[in-house]
Amino acid sequence: MGGRVRRVAVARAGQGFAVTLDGCTVHVDVACVDAHLVSLIVTNRSDCQSDRQSDRFAYEVAIAPNAASGALTVTVGTTPVAVTVDGRRNRQRRDDHGAATGPQEIAAPMSGKVVRVLVKPGDAVRARQPLVVVEAMKMENELRAQRDGAVASVHAREGQSVDAGALLVVVQS
Repeated sequence: MGGRVRRVAVARAGQGFAVTLDGCTVHVDVACVDAHLVSLIVTNRSDCQSDRQSDRFAYEVAIAPNAASGALTVTVGTTPVAVTVDGRRNRQRRDDHGAATGPQEIAAPMSGKVVRVLVKPGDAVRARQPLVVVEAMKMENELRAQRDGAVASVHAREGQSVDAGALLVVVQS
């Protein structure tokens, strides 16, 4: 935003989300209006600096995915913002050669519904191969293997509702 890269952390908090930007955490209630439009009610905490007269305000946010780049354009009011999403919950430990070690635990990046399970235990998988598809906020998210390996276990089934961070597939390298 404005030539600056900003990191935003989002965590489930009751019925809404706790969103942290530059050390300031606000509570956000989200309602999906349609496939690419959400309504947000944001409540400022007293420790957050705000030039608004109110501590509670609403935003209408349009989300437009770019299939070619994998990025999103998020439009708040009339302001478009290019966004990339890092849904990885935990960074893998790396050995001296820079390669990740240990099993790959593929988790749901956000709450949603499993629409397709593309592997079964014992299947050999290649890096970037789709493993499971989760629908969240009316968008399908293809979760892929991080590196080559074999499917050790599958914890998801089609039609299942999952919470953010729920373990879906384990791939052993």
